[in-house]
Amino acid sequence: MKTILRVSFSPRGQASESHRLSQRIVDLLLDRQPGAEVIDRDFGNGSLAQVDGSYAQSQGGPVDVSSDGSIAQSEDLIGELERADILIISTPMHNLTMPSALKAWIDHVVRVRRTFNITAAGKVGALRDRPVFLAIASGGRYSGERANQPDFLTPYLRAILGMIGLKDLTFFSVQGTGSSPDALVETRTRTEEELQTYFSTFQA
Repeated sequence: MKTILRVSFSPRGQASESHRLSQRIVDLLLDRQPGAEVIDRDFGNGSLAQVDGSYAQSQGGPVDVSSDGSIAQSEDLIGELERADILIISTPMHNLTMPSALKAWIDHVVRVRRTFNITAAGKVGALRDRPVFLAIASGGRYSGERANQPDFLTPYLRAILGMIGLKDLTFFSVQGTGSSPDALVETRTRTEEELQTYFSTFQA
C-alpha cells in the first residue's frame, strides 16, 4: 500500500488556497491509488519547534543526542519522510520566499550524516528519490508573462530537496490570490487544467 505524506505550512490551515490545491493533488492521487494511506501533518499553526542546541551539537560531529531536544523530533520527521512513497508540500509564498514553519521543517529533515553526506564531490543526498508535489499559493504572480515579483521559493526548494536526494519535483501553483475574484477563478481554472493534464499520464 502506498503512503502519501502531506506537510502543510499555511497559518490559515484548511481555509488556505495552498491547502485547497494540495487537496486536489491528494484526490487525484487517490483516484489512481484508491488504497493509499494519507498522512497529514499541519505545521502552519506554529506547532513545529525550531532546532535547538542539541541539534546544533549533533551537526558538529558523530555525537548521538537523538533522545534529547529537537534532534529527537528531527529523527521522527525524517523517519516519516523515509516511509512515504509520495510527498506533498503545501505552502504559501511569504515575502517572496517560504513561511518560517516550512524553513523549520527543512532544518529538521536536512541533516548531515542522516539525509545527506559530505563527500569530496560535495553534498550527496542519502534519501531515495520519490515523487514530490509542491502546492504553492501566492498573492502576487512570480512566473509567466504576468509575473510581477521575484521568486526565491521554488529555486531554493529545488536545491535543498535535491541535496537530500529528492529530485523528482513537480510544482503546481495558484498565483495572484490577492487579485480580483474573477482573476482568482481564472488562475484556479488554469491550474486545474494543468493538474488534469499531468495526472492523466501519472503512474505512482
